[in-house]
Amino acid sequence: MNTNEQLDRLVARSVDLHTREEFERKLKAAASENRPLRIKYGADPSAPDIHLGHVVGLNKLREFQDGGHTVVFIIGDFTAMIGDPSGKSQTRKPLSRDQVKENAVSYQEQVFKILDPDRTEVRYNSEWLSPMGFEDVIRLSAHVTVAQMLARDDFSKRYGANQPISLVEFLYPLVQAYDSVMVKADVELGGTDQLFNLLLGRELQKVMGQEPQVIMTLPLLEGLDGVNKMSKSLGNYIGVTEPAKDIFGKAMSVSDDLMWRYFSLVLCMREDEMAAMQEAVASGARHPRDVKDELGRKLAARFHGEAAAAAASEEFARVFSKSELPEDIPELTLSAGDLENGTIGILSIMVKGGLASSNSEARRLITQGAVKINDEKVADPKHFLTPADGMIIRSGKRGFLRIKL
Repeated sequence: MNTNEQLDRLVARSVDLHTREEFERKLKAAASENRPLRIKYGADPSAPDIHLGHVVGLNKLREFQDGGHTVVFIIGDFTAMIGDPSGKSQTRKPLSRDQVKENAVSYQEQVFKILDPDRTEVRYNSEWLSPMGFEDVIRLSAHVTVAQMLARDDFSKRYGANQPISLVEFLYPLVQAYDSVMVKADVELGGTDQLFNLLLGRELQKVMGQEPQVIMTLPLLEGLDGVNKMSKSLGNYIGVTEPAKDIFGKAMSVSDDLMWRYFSLVLCMREDEMAAMQEAVASGARHPRDVKDELGRKLAARFHGEAAAAAASEEFARVFSKSELPEDIPELTLSAGDLENGTIGILSIMVKGGLASSNSEARRLITQGAVKINDEKVADPKHFLTPADGMIIRSGKRGFLRIKL
């Protein structure tokens, strides 16, 4: 693959590129010198689970690796203890060192489902940030003005709304920029919500005598709700470590419009292939449900293999199309001590059996009409039932529970 072909492939599906001319020059220089570019990607291990939103960036990193380049994967164990709003209206809660360490280990195990370990350099930014003294921090801070920081959109909004912004938050993008200096990044990738931080990395490299990194931003993937960015905290995510049947089932809940984003950004389907599929749906040659089944199978197969994906598709069809029960329904064993006069509240059953995380969530599901006992809808959250061996409690589309006495 020549430089121009590699350039076109690498910039595909990106949003911002600063700048294409610099990127082309770096690619040509790396090829002539027979050396890889250093591609920086930072991740704060604020949660140990990687979802499809993260896969968008990991896919692009793998494309760089397939082109012979080195990914410098920075785990922000230090910055995770600071907190970064990243477009949010409030500060992210900092984590303890033990939480960060545990999450970082899990994060590494999951990213190598996509990245090539032989072309990945894993670094922790505590390597260079923890030894810094207060004098070092002051000197580093002198390179950035308050006006520059307030140019960041979320800071500007919060400042205009008289919402508090701590100095620690101002330090976050500066620290992220300093990471680029320390690893001598040629290119840095991030979501569109990280544009300010990435640009600051370019500026700090210039000040410190390095050639500025090229920055590339990638689209933010909408979650299952079709509105908000995919996020574990919002519960609108598909995790890469979830069972195949859950990945498939969640994919089937994606809207007809949104499924094309998943084909493009997560599965990296070629534009001509996707255009042909869209035309088939528009003409009626293919039903959207069949296309969504293909999406679910491809997603499940990517992380669990073809056999697991096929089984997930078959089970979904059996349960939801033919109204049959799943093969592996979780069981809840009840004893006499769990009952009051031979009965038990539906809220208690749901929480004990894992159909809801709390009484309030169980109550919400019931009021939404999502809960059934042996196919009979439960209308009252205060309902008490007399449990029977083999009784089936159903919550929503994917929640099943069998009572065992």
